[in-house]
Amino acid sequence: MICENLEGTLDELNVSDRTVEYVEIEWHEAFKKIHRKKTDSGREVGIRMGDWVLKRGLQEGDVIYQDDSLVIAVHTPPCEIIQIKIQAGHKKAAAKVCYEIGNRHAPLFYGKDEDSFVTPYNEPMLEMLQKFHGVLVEKTVGQLDFHEKISASVHNHHH
Repeated sequence: MICENLEGTLDELNVSDRTVEYVEIEWHEAFKKIHRKKTDSGREVGIRMGDWVLKRGLQEGDVIYQDDSLVIAVHTPPCEIIQIKIQAGHKKAAAKVCYEIGNRHAPLFYGKDEDSFVTPYNEPMLEMLQKFHGVLVEKTVGQLDFHEKISASVHNHHH
């Protein structure tokens, strides 16, 4: 089966009378046009999206196939992340955090409140952020919400 269109989202479509199968798309795969995956029920699917996916990405709950009895939707599994919290009285540290993460071409997302951010985990990033005065960081597992992205793009950057 080939999936070539974004049909909508699970929130927008009425899927109550149909079987919903999920295909896992990890955050770092979300901006690729071509995938070969299996759904959670073992169905093989090919995914071939248009250029729009390079900017928007495939997101949690996106429906990439539907017919009268079946819906195939995207599931973005949790991953290791760094939660970043700017401490009270250290507002200027936010600019440094954002600059340094951007300088490393890493994706950056808004956190739960106005003084927090999230970026995918890697050890050098964690070690760097731990050295910033007025910044608390924690390695944890969570989902990246592409609706909360700050970076212009979150796919890999190459020189």
